[in-house]
Amino acid sequence: MLHVTTDPLAEAAAALAANPAKAERLARTLSSRDPADPRPRLILASALRRLGRPAHALPILLDLARAWPKAARTRYELGLALCGVGRGQEGDQQLDTAVAIDPRHAEAWRAIADRAFACGAVQRERRALAALARLDADHPDLGRAAELVALDCHDEADPILRSFCRAHPHHAEGARLLAACHIAHRTVHAAETLLRHALSLDPQSKRIRFDLAHALFAARLAQQALTELAPLLAAEPDNPAYLNLQAACLGLLGDDKAAEAINARLAEAFPANPGVAVNHGHAARTAGLRDTAIRAYRRATILAPHMGEAWWGLANLKIGALSDADEAQMRGLLGGSLPADDRMRLSYALGRRLEDAGDAAGAFALYAQGAALARVKFGGADQDYAAQAHDVCQLYTPEFLAARSGQGSPDAAPIFIVGLPRSGSTLVEQILASHPAIEGTMELPYIGSLVGRIEREGGATRIASASPAQLRDWGEEYLALARVHCRLGRTHFIDKMPNNFRHIGLIRLIVPEARIIDVRRNPMAACFSGFKQLFAEGQEFSYDLEDLAAYYRHYLAIVRHFHAVAPGAVHTLVYEDLVDDTEGQVRSLLAALGLPFDPACLRFFENDRAVRTVSSEQVRQPIYRSGLDQWRKFEPFLAPLAQGLGDDCTGWRA
Repeated sequence: MLHVTTDPLAEAAAALAANPAKAERLARTLSSRDPADPRPRLILASALRRLGRPAHALPILLDLARAWPKAARTRYELGLALCGVGRGQEGDQQLDTAVAIDPRHAEAWRAIADRAFACGAVQRERRALAALARLDADHPDLGRAAELVALDCHDEADPILRSFCRAHPHHAEGARLLAACHIAHRTVHAAETLLRHALSLDPQSKRIRFDLAHALFAARLAQQALTELAPLLAAEPDNPAYLNLQAACLGLLGDDKAAEAINARLAEAFPANPGVAVNHGHAARTAGLRDTAIRAYRRATILAPHMGEAWWGLANLKIGALSDADEAQMRGLLGGSLPADDRMRLSYALGRRLEDAGDAAGAFALYAQGAALARVKFGGADQDYAAQAHDVCQLYTPEFLAARSGQGSPDAAPIFIVGLPRSGSTLVEQILASHPAIEGTMELPYIGSLVGRIEREGGATRIASASPAQLRDWGEEYLALARVHCRLGRTHFIDKMPNNFRHIGLIRLIVPEARIIDVRRNPMAACFSGFKQLFAEGQEFSYDLEDLAAYYRHYLAIVRHFHAVAPGAVHTLVYEDLVDDTEGQVRSLLAALGLPFDPACLRFFENDRAVRTVSSEQVRQPIYRSGLDQWRKFEPFLAPLAQGLGDDCTGWRA
């Protein structure tokens, strides 16, 4: 008969993860047999810590650390035990010592990353994740690239990964990391292709599936992202990265209460992380929970006083949430050393505070300072808008449109609201969404995504050669994606992406029965309002007055073209007229949409639907005139804007 000899020490160590109580019993027995052997004592201490008794583990570990100061595993356990008894700073020092002794100690790096996330130490967390990424790689080049990706150095990682993937086309992790570079560079379609390839090579990889979900979210395909995320959440329902992405997807789909609830749960689980608090503030604001949003932003400013995003969150509520004390604190912060992102957001926040206080010169200087930083961060517009408008006019002639009349999807559900940001489009959306036949959704990205794909396939040539079946397919594709956001079963829905004015021609081809509303505002007011607004992403033209002027003229040229070649296709509503004669303009607008007047549209401020734009608080109150001429206080600083607008500065209504 074969007898298997079991190593009691190995058995005790193996029991730690799944059965720490057993590990404790075995370790105590082994320690009593040989008190001089440190190994059973280390296992005993680890078992006690895992059983929730770090105070009992601590004396053992302190003795071991004194006797064997170069033992990385002991330092790791000591660090966790110290953290467990509330001595976090000492615990972090021990974890740092553990990885200094053994830079390949993955468990210690993971503990450092987890603790850094809990307190919002972003750079410390990033360094730990970079070390883990390097350790996990099976090739030196891949390890270096993985480290760079974790450190957010995608430009440096990209050439390494391209070379690696050419040499190893079936390496799943290489494809995953290269996809991360594509996401950082906003070539999301390429990232999705790489990640689906990687997942086919390694279907069980949680990292690849999570990155695919993230890529789909970046492409604004939230429902598909949630599908990929579902098995990950089923396995790890408390994983903060999974929950954060789930909340973002739900917010994109319009389930704002669920998104806020998840963010509230994360804020409760990680009360020391200011980034989590800010996310909760954003979610609460969108859900209409103003007081909750203020508390969340305030908490973030206490946890991380330098955090510009929290200050801008308060300022961007546009309800005068900042105090004299806040102003003094922000001035002090801007007088010191700050990361560029925080300085950018604080500049806008303090600018808003000074504008509210009547200091136009001081406010404009800060807006200009913030805009200069935003232009560096997001990139300048650097586009030939006149040439783009010319190309649109050349393609969409009366003959071209007439030849394709009646093609596309016949669905009349969509109502597109287009124009410049900060021109009153959110107000018009709120008015229309108060009508029982119309549902407000959000700024849907799907026309822009479709245009991006068409551009990759040939642009104007691809559109000109599209068959009736192709135009209908594009229309049906758009409608299928947009309807995910429709929850009320109403006849019409609103797509409020303002930049869709650039795609009026394509909209006419693929959903010819859709209504298009152009919301137009005095260019000095609209452009300055955009200039002083820090947008979450995009709108690169808004950070320079001359770019703003060129973009406004580009917008006018395109809308005017479609008024000429397709009369009645676009209904222009002037914001100033809406303020002066709200009922008359609302009646005219509804008539243009083929809908009866409903008095609820005049009480739009009672509509408690979620509003996702920077005007969320403004449209929850009756129309007021005070904002019409706010720009005039800044007129002395707006000469480049007026000059760039040329004749359209006064002839913009034409």
